Amino acid sequence: MWKALQRQAIPAARGTVARLMRQLGLRGVVRGQRVRTTVADRTAQRPDDLVQRAFTAHRPNVLWAADVTYVATWRGVVYVAFVIDVCSRRIVGWRAARSMRTDLALDALAVVLRDCETDASRVHQSDRSSQYVSIRYTERLAAAGIEASVGRRGDACVNALADTAIGLFKTEVLHHGGPWRSFDDVEYATLAWIA
Repeated sequence: MWKALQRQAIPAARGTVARLMRQLGLRGVVRGQRVRTTVADRTAQRPDDLVQRAFTAHRPNVLWAADVTYVATWRGVVYVAFVIDVCSRRIVGWRAARSMRTDLALDALAVVLRDCETDASRVHQSDRSSQYVSIRYTERLAAAGIEASVGRRGDACVNALADTAIGLFKTEVLHHGGPWRSFDDVEYATLAWIA
């Protein structure tokens, strides 16, 4: 409401507008519903936090951070998974999908494993979301010789590097290009941004 008043050049204090709306029982409209991208199984065993918020690597392909975000489109929600190399701060793997299943994260990881070769030990940092602690995902990491690292619950900095990259993605792509019509639009915009 305050922004609408500003657009019409009607001077009003934001706090005053909020107070009056509260007194009148008015609330702004909220579109859609909140999408949860981290759904953790509290009973599952998890890997230790090997990174301990120290997002530094002395060479590429030894420490990766991964996370998932979502984009609302006219035809439903699109999820985008990213894998970021900590040394170069470069997105080395990504994938978009219409569902947030383990396959989404596995597909992003497959891109990384196909393109990034190293003889050093590798660590994969993620949050506690079900995709990253699933049996299929952890088995794939183990088969590739990668140590899984999962941060502590309730720690906002546990995956700060991936959250920063996703924040840039949202700022530079999603907020400027929307409203998004379809999965294909989001996928193409993501590809162009990463390239």
